This record gives sequence, structure tokens and C-alpha cells, in this order.
Amino acid sequence: MDPLIITVAAVGAEIMPEQTPHLPVTPEQLGETAAACEAAGAAMIHVHCRNDDGTNTSDVGRFETAYAAIRARSDLIVQFTTGGAIGMSATERASPLRLRPEMATLTCGTVNFGDEVFQNDLPLMRGILAAMHEHGVRPELEIFDAGHLANAKRLAQEGLLNFPQHVDFVLGVPGALEGTVRNLAFLVDSLPERCTWSVAGIGRAQLPLAVVAIAMGGHVRVGLEDNLYYSKGRLARNDELVARVARVAGELGRPVATPAQARHTLGLAPLQTAAPASV
Repeated sequence: MDPLIITVAAVGAEIMPEQTPHLPVTPEQLGETAAACEAAGAAMIHVHCRNDDGTNTSDVGRFETAYAAIRARSDLIVQFTTGGAIGMSATERASPLRLRPEMATLTCGTVNFGDEVFQNDLPLMRGILAAMHEHGVRPELEIFDAGHLANAKRLAQEGLLNFPQHVDFVLGVPGALEGTVRNLAFLVDSLPERCTWSVAGIGRAQLPLAVVAIAMGGHVRVGLEDNLYYSKGRLARNDELVARVARVAGELGRPVATPAQARHTLGLAPLQTAAPASV
């Protein structure tokens, strides 16, 4: 098996600061989180940005400052969101790509998201992919439901996407595919050949799906975006969630990837050729 790539999704778009004191809201806090999570075993950080009051933003300047803060404190692969937050336009969601992060997520279909709808129709996906191609950003395909993988295959048939790709299965969102081992195994079996994959279990699904992914040869995403708790009733820190997965991997005999090893596995350029762009 390849060394285990641990991604930390440190902040997301849904959790608000009043829900936990551990949410990294400012760019400086994201930099500190990146350093702590790299030390705990992470190889990649998935980045959303917030204003100082905790509200969501796709402001390019805010992403630029966050990118610089993360890079100043860590060697982690920097992966921007293009999901943004529910209600953001496609233009808003894609605008930080001009900073040329190493990777960015591409959500591959519309999905119910609790009481709301996370809109990702094919024209929107094509537009975000075009921006990724323009700026040389590697996608990570976000799969919330089984039909999303079919959408990704359609984009490949249209010549907009080449397989193999890196795929992240986000399982357990209310309204989307449930976070079960059976569902994960089905999705992995449905992947095109030679794809790499990770799983992001939501809430209490995070740890059991992470353990299964380690054993299956996949990779793992953890973090406060997906799960607030370390155990019942106890709020987690991002680095604690990373460290637990790294510890479990060690018990199972699976080495944990450094950022350099993760870049090699994912076919990314070495760090010195992937510095943040400026605007």
C-alpha cells in the first residue's frame, strides 16, 4: 500500500465559532493549525476561508493571506475549496483558483445538504473545471452520492477530465449517501482504474470509515469541517483528529505519508515549484 495521506479539513463552511473554540477562523489561525496538523501526521490541508466574524468568504485576498500563512508554517499540500458555502455563485466559488493552489475540490453533483440544497449542475462543474485547467490546478473529485461518480465519468467522456484522478468520498451528510462501510466499498469498486481515493466520514462516521480506509489502501480526511467531536461530548482539535488516525495507521502497519510522499503519490510537482501565486 502507498503511505497513508491524511487530509485535514480544518474549518469548512457550516461550523460556526460559537460551536467550538477550536475553529481556525483567521489566516494566522489556519497557519498555526497547519503546523500542528503536519506535526501530527497530516500531508494536506483543505482550505475554506472565513471573515474575522466567522462568516464565509471567497475573497481572493483572504485566500491569498491564508495560503501564505499556511505555507510559512508548513509543507502541507494546499487544497482550496471550490464548494465554498451554500448560496455562493459559481464565479465566487472559482475566484480563488487564480492563486494557483496545488489542488482544489470539484464537487461532482447537486445534493441535499440538511435542509438546504448544494447546487452543482453540469454547466457549473464544466465552468469550474475550465478555471482549474486555466490556472493549472489539480482537481480532487468530491463524491457525496453514487450519481456523482457517474457525473465525473461523463465529464471524462466529454474530454474535460482525464482518469485516473484523486477522489474523495464524503459520506454521511444528511440528505446524501450514508456513511457506511457497505457504501464505501461500493463506491471504491465503482472507481475507474488507478484512481487514488480518500474518505471523509461525517460526524460519528469519521473514525470507523477512516479505519476501514486505512485497511483498504485508501486515504483519509478528518477535521472539524466534518466532525466536531473527539469522543461523545468532548470537542476535538484538528490536530487531535489527525494524530488519532496516524496512531491507528501505525497499529495497522500502514506508514503515514509526508507531504513530499503525498505529492509523489498524487502526481503533484515538488513543493519548490508550487509556491503561492500573488494577485
